[in-house]
Order: sequence, then structure tokens, then C-alpha cells
Amino acid sequence: MTEILRTEGLSRYFGAVVAAEDINVTITEGEIVGVIGSNGAGKTTFINMVTGYLPPSSGTIAFDGSPIKGLGPRKLMRKGLSRSFQIPQLFLELSVLDNLSMALSASESRHLEMLRPVRTPERIAAADEILSQMGITQYRDEMVTAMPQGARKLLDIAIAMLANPRMLLLDEPTSGVSTDEKLTLMDTVMEVVKRRKLTVLFVEHDMEIVQKYVTRVLAFASGMVIKDGPVEEVLNDEKVQELVTGKRRDKDTETHQGDA
Repeated sequence: MTEILRTEGLSRYFGAVVAAEDINVTITEGEIVGVIGSNGAGKTTFINMVTGYLPPSSGTIAFDGSPIKGLGPRKLMRKGLSRSFQIPQLFLELSVLDNLSMALSASESRHLEMLRPVRTPERIAAADEILSQMGITQYRDEMVTAMPQGARKLLDIAIAMLANPRMLLLDEPTSGVSTDEKLTLMDTVMEVVKRRKLTVLFVEHDMEIVQKYVTRVLAFASGMVIKDGPVEEVLNDEKVQELVTGKRRDKDTETHQGDA
């Protein structure tokens, strides 16, 4: 398998606070990898460093064999590394089509081109294609404010895919989405991922989503990767259950109550 992303000794400190420390991860092409951990465990810090939104305090990052530490998000996007956000980063008062057109314009040019039209036939065609794949064509000419949360999430992920990335990083794709919608949303996203042959790394709190859609898990705690491996192996690890999922504590409580 071809390596697509590697981090070595990746760390981030905010004064005396350790947000991430000595993260050593290798991702190969085609993998779907989940990132789990409690709030403040370092998951989003890791994603932000890899995608250029946060400079590391130390360590290295390589994408497709080339160092990318210090590159900004737009340069990384052009290299084939895109991301979505826990809170969709959208222009709420613009239409869905205009959001997509502006994102395409930004991905195609190194500078914002204020004097050129954002909507072009080529961009409209690309926008229509991704809207169709994501199953949200009905919102094409609506303002983003008219979209339900699940559709907004799909639009944010669609924008991340517009530049035809090789690797996609998703920050809590089902956050804020109803229980009834989350599996449908992920089915849609993973079908597009499969069609486009993308490598995916995504942060997720919902263990049902993790078990259904990934084959490998990185478990974070206190800014470090405490376990890296197949889903069931990681989720059954005692340390992961204690620090991440809480299942071990639940079992201990049940045992104690049964003895009482």
C-alpha cells in the first residue's frame, strides 16, 4: 500500500498546556480511519495541524512523500488534502450554488479574483455534479439558511471535495445531526468517497458510526495516540474503554451494584 500521510513527533503546546504530543501516524491510500477521544483529547488539534490551520510546535508532516509543515490550507488543498469542519463553514446568506462556485474559484486561483464572474459554466457543471452525488440538488438555488443541519453538513463536505482531493479529513461529520439522519448522511458520504477513491481520516464521537464505517481507529487521550489499530481491537482495549468510551467504568459500576 502507498503511504499518503505521515506525521512524526508532531506536537503542539499552548504555553504549559499540552494540546498534542509526539503523534506518530502513517496513513496509506484508500484507508478509512476514525479518530476518537474525549473532549480536549487532541483530535481536532491534530486535524488542524495536518490541514495547515494550526502550526505545530515541533515534529514533521509529510503528504504524498513531500513535507507540508508550514503550508497553509489553500496550498494544501491544491496538493490534494481537503477538510470539512465540525461547524460547517458556509456563507449563510448566499445560495448553495454560489457557495460552491466561490469555493471552486478559490481552489482554482492563488488569489481572489474580484473582477471576474464567480459563476461560470464549468463551475456550475461541477457544482451540479457534486450536489447530485450528495443528494442535495433540491437546495441548489436556496439560501444556506433554508437548509436543515444534515444538508448543511453534506454541503460543507461537498465543498471539501470540489478540488478533487486525494485525502479528505472530516471533523465530526455527524455532529448536530439527528439520530435518524446520521446513517443516511454517512452512507451518502461514503458512497461518494468510494466513487472518488479517496483516503479518509475523520473525527467522530459516535461509536456506532465508527464501527460501521472505518476499519482502523486512532484513539486519543491527553494529546497522545494511546491506541492505533483495527476497530474492535481498539474499542475493546481497557485503556481506551477507561479514557475514551467509558465502557469499562460502566461495567465496573454494574459489577459493584450486583455485589451490593
